[in-house]
Amino acid sequence: MIDTNSSEDPHLLPLPVGEEGEYRALDSLSPGERRTRSASEGSSPLLQRSTAPSKLPWFSGFPLYLAPMAGVSDKIFRQLCKEHGADVLTTEFVSAEGIFRRNERTREYLDFDPRERPLGVQLFGGNAEHMAEAARQVVDWVQPDFIDLNFGCPVNKVVAKNGGSALLRDCPTLSSVAGAVVRAVAPLPVTAKIRIGWDADSINAARVAGILVEQGITAITVHGRTRAQGYSGSADWDVIGEVAAAVPVPVIGNGDLAGPLDVAKRRDETGISGAMIGRAAMSSPWIFQQTKHYLATGEIIPPPDGREKWNLILRHCRMAVEDWGMEDQAIRSMRARLMAYSKGFPGSKQLREKFQHVSTLDEVTAIAREHLETTAILPELSTVSSLQC
Repeated sequence: MIDTNSSEDPHLLPLPVGEEGEYRALDSLSPGERRTRSASEGSSPLLQRSTAPSKLPWFSGFPLYLAPMAGVSDKIFRQLCKEHGADVLTTEFVSAEGIFRRNERTREYLDFDPRERPLGVQLFGGNAEHMAEAARQVVDWVQPDFIDLNFGCPVNKVVAKNGGSALLRDCPTLSSVAGAVVRAVAPLPVTAKIRIGWDADSINAARVAGILVEQGITAITVHGRTRAQGYSGSADWDVIGEVAAAVPVPVIGNGDLAGPLDVAKRRDETGISGAMIGRAAMSSPWIFQQTKHYLATGEIIPPPDGREKWNLILRHCRMAVEDWGMEDQAIRSMRARLMAYSKGFPGSKQLREKFQHVSTLDEVTAIAREHLETTAILPELSTVSSLQC
């Protein structure tokens, strides 16, 4: 329990001599001053990036992560992104309480295919004992490559239960949760995802990252918005860069990465060790291939043509039907996904209106055929038959 009468900051854990001053100094400076100081004080172990090999072998390069997104990054979408170049995948976030209480529906979120590896299971919760036990059960059930801790979700129903970004305001609990999970699943790596702070007046990402490293976290993803921002406004990559300079573990940057040029710019400016792509992948799973090619060659490869995009969409629908076993429910569940895919298509507004009412695979196929014909993406009706329906 936090002593609200204490004159000390209840969100700042005691750190070893010398370290607390470094974190306090970083948090009290302006973004520009913090980056300048981080660059100039290479002698501090907290401000010097480690050259030691990571416990996560994919950091031998610059890995591209698919962001865990509730209702989006299920095993089907993860597999499609993997095929299109994603290096590291994470499940949709899973309630530790649901696992702790052996809720069968919660356990369904843990299902994945071996083709998805390396894959982590992301857990959220605010009870250290329950989080540790949930992590142990996850490791026993599905043997993931790592456990990821969600300290960034801004959704009210998660925050209200002291989960997600709520712990950015309660560093003692955040520390105890992280430490308990690390000890529970050792030697399996444990990573974490955070935001830059609770709101604009409490930007504490560097401090939080240091606490997580103290507890044995092996990599940290930083989303460049505060909890108060939700998904509005712009991501603050200056703060992400400060975290990358402040801790000796890989930092993955996340926020407003819409294409290969964004990823390359942020990598060069901040020194991040990897990038996590979320919303852009919802409409363009091929963004991972494009980004990898650009980082390797400096060349932008064009996106798939209309026919290729539609074949991907129809394949996604077929896989959903196979997984659900009930076509109408599967296609209804795909409506929001289909609307996301329509971004960038000619006549996307009309497509979204049609997608709101689909309930069969034949209906989606008919929309695809009509769209290809009317937008003249393919010259002849006979060519449209090449759709893999």
